[in-house]
Amino acid sequence: MKQITLSRQTAQRIAFILITLAAILVIVPIFLIVGYIIAQGASAISWEFITAMPRDGMKAGGLLPAIVGTLLLTLGTGVVAVPIGIGASIYLSEYAGDNTLTRAIRIAIINLAGIPSVVYGLFGLGLFVIFMNFGTSIIAGSLTLGIMTLPVIISTAEEALRAVPQSFRLVSTSLGGTRWQTIRRVVLPQALPGIITGVILGLERAAGETAPILFTVAAFFLPRLPHSLFDQTMALPYHLFVISTQVPGMPIHIQYGTALVLLVFVLSMNLLATLIRRYYRRQRVW
Repeated sequence: MKQITLSRQTAQRIAFILITLAAILVIVPIFLIVGYIIAQGASAISWEFITAMPRDGMKAGGLLPAIVGTLLLTLGTGVVAVPIGIGASIYLSEYAGDNTLTRAIRIAIINLAGIPSVVYGLFGLGLFVIFMNFGTSIIAGSLTLGIMTLPVIISTAEEALRAVPQSFRLVSTSLGGTRWQTIRRVVLPQALPGIITGVILGLERAAGETAPILFTVAAFFLPRLPHSLFDQTMALPYHLFVISTQVPGMPIHIQYGTALVLLVFVLSMNLLATLIRRYYRRQRVW
């Protein structure tokens, strides 16, 4: 009996060491990449770099149109994807039965999540830019990114809704609540931290994509701010691609400075999501 106990303790220690090493192998490269970007790009960061228009073939000036364009595209993606994604997840989790149609829908959502982003870009080009005659515009880019983001939001939101204990629903129903009242007042508030996680994951992917906006909205060099949803705009991912591959003689610190601004943009979304998620987790009763 003593030998069995010792072997279990040894196995537990080995497992702990392996898990710790796996975590280190994941975390260390991330810190190295972020540290290298900061070291290379920090010298480019200034007030002018953030707030000025690009000039001199994007070798001077700032990133204001690209920053504003990325923000508008992210907000547009959220407007398109979040209501539809959460609505679909509520239907799949709370209303749809376990039948062939529901299983087919879930398989389709999983398959959509694995489609390369360039395919979504071509789809957006054909449907929104050409067929619906939106042209290369913010609305075409937002709709394309919204469709690309939907599978992530639907999957994570559905899992968050299913994680709410069934007893919560039974108690609400026993007290006279309708199904929709139960969902709105009981299930959704308890699932909100997980839903927010899925939304932010989807929006972060949209904020960092290049291929979909390349076909639908992004401009190579546009030193002005957009005036409507039907205007083209610059965006940080495409701007970074252009200055890294298409502009000869581009100073390396400007390239890494642009990457640093995009990184801060995405990490800021993560931080905001973490704060909101922490607040709502404190409100949960389980």
